[in-house]
Amino acid sequence: MALGRIQSALVKKLVEMKLLDADASERILTMSQELTGSALDEILLKEHGLTEFRILVAKSRVFGMNPINVSRFVVDADLTEKVPIEFCREHNLLPLGIVADFIVVAFANPFEMNAVNEIQEQTGLEVVRLLASAHEIQQRLKKDSSSEKVQFGDVVDAIGEEFADDGDVKAEDLEDEESRPIIQLANRIIEDAHKEGASDIHVEPGEKQLLVRYRVDGVCQEKLHLPKKVAGAIVARFKIMSNLDIAERRLPQDGRIIFKQYTKKNIDIDLRVATAPLNHGEGVVMRILDKEKSTLPLPALGFSEANLLTYRKTIQQPYGMILHCGPTGSGKSMTLYSALNEINSAEVVIRTAEDPIEYTLAGINQMQMSRQIGLTFASALRAYLRQDPDIILVGEIRDKETANIAVEAALTGHLLLSTLHTNDAPGTIARLTDMGVEPFMISSSLLCVCAQRLMRRVCKKCRVAYEPEGREKDLIEAAIGWSGTIYKANPKGCPACNKLGYKGRVGIHELMHISEGLVHAINAEKETAEIKRIAMEDGMKTLHQDSLLKVKDGLSTIEEALANVSPDL
Repeated sequence: MALGRIQSALVKKLVEMKLLDADASERILTMSQELTGSALDEILLKEHGLTEFRILVAKSRVFGMNPINVSRFVVDADLTEKVPIEFCREHNLLPLGIVADFIVVAFANPFEMNAVNEIQEQTGLEVVRLLASAHEIQQRLKKDSSSEKVQFGDVVDAIGEEFADDGDVKAEDLEDEESRPIIQLANRIIEDAHKEGASDIHVEPGEKQLLVRYRVDGVCQEKLHLPKKVAGAIVARFKIMSNLDIAERRLPQDGRIIFKQYTKKNIDIDLRVATAPLNHGEGVVMRILDKEKSTLPLPALGFSEANLLTYRKTIQQPYGMILHCGPTGSGKSMTLYSALNEINSAEVVIRTAEDPIEYTLAGINQMQMSRQIGLTFASALRAYLRQDPDIILVGEIRDKETANIAVEAALTGHLLLSTLHTNDAPGTIARLTDMGVEPFMISSSLLCVCAQRLMRRVCKKCRVAYEPEGREKDLIEAAIGWSGTIYKANPKGCPACNKLGYKGRVGIHELMHISEGLVHAINAEKETAEIKRIAMEDGMKTLHQDSLLKVKDGLSTIEEALANVSPDL
């Protein structure tokens, strides 16, 4: 529909709604070919006394969409993680909420279909479109993006004055909420890290100063440099929030912060806290567990089409063992939670044993481990076998006892999911054998092994296209048999990626599905290299190959691929 025809249809609709008389519509129609859409809106507002909402209702009827007044909505932090503010500004849209498998989005432009496709690709949710005023969307985005910037200057200055006065802070000073700057600083560090999407906070004492770093998208970034003399007080504050012994500075301690107990803001997060004595004092690392975040659907995790089809078939099996392997922070837990969400229904009983419980899942019974009282993965698993569950998730297989009970559960009519620390999928067989599990038990119980890593996504707004040459070209051709244009990160970045060149992360996977050939190889106690060769003959794509497929698709860069996974030998 040409611009003039759209304007004509809008004017005619206003006449039908008795908001314009015939004379006014005739005058407007004679000039409509020369007007832009916003200019026509201005004329209707100023010369004919129409309100923005009445014009919006008329437009919605022309385009067959429902109107919405977005001035009443606040942009939810969880939604802006799924649909970033920069993307909203660029396409003049506003995400309003998620209902079941749908995300409701207000659009100023009813023809913005590219944005619809991008949102569906990013979130895995189907978009329900509503029509809103462009002015109201811009005002809402401006208000929400500038409302809660976390500032440190005032509290750092106050800490400097406080320590200049009395030089020390006692334990009782750290327990009266909001009474001292050091307490405010501890809260602001957590609030700011959560707002920036950090997964971890590192508080590291140095020789001359205290360094605070955030891990965002797997990469640490320096955030604060504080005077050395505040190190003891800030660490003590975090230990008090974690219910740890502040007098014990020689041994590592583990705890948990339930942050909503210490803030009046609507931030429902827990932090897993680990302290350790270092050469310049005690250090603290806090893993942020966002209870408000929902799990992502499986298609949003980065699985290739073939791997997704295989994995979905596997998690529908009535019994057997599915293992995920990779280092800490490689996305194993998120994948397992997403799998449980997909197969969760009223017909099945699901039990989990976790340390810690990272996300609370509706309809699933979850158990928190506590080694201090003897509640371990092995004891939890043994208890679950007496409770008739259909599906069991065990946080990690760490020892021989847990491994043997897990295999026993998989062989006796249960679907068991767990994680293991190995570098790749074929290496899982050797790891289980090393734990004392008999090869024939492994081959009988194992359904598939998924090794995974997380690669940073290259920023779509500022990425730079180029033709690979030399070793880069050879690597890609050897691994996936393809050549063509790929992308690299812009070293200057852009506002959308906070000038980093990368934004967000995508999973890469090595999915080894147990075949007849692999069963024979496992029973014959073949070496890992031979098991890998057979798995690749059966169609397994290695982590290296899958990482380069992500490079080919423009999701990441070859630098990221090589930084995360070694090339296949």
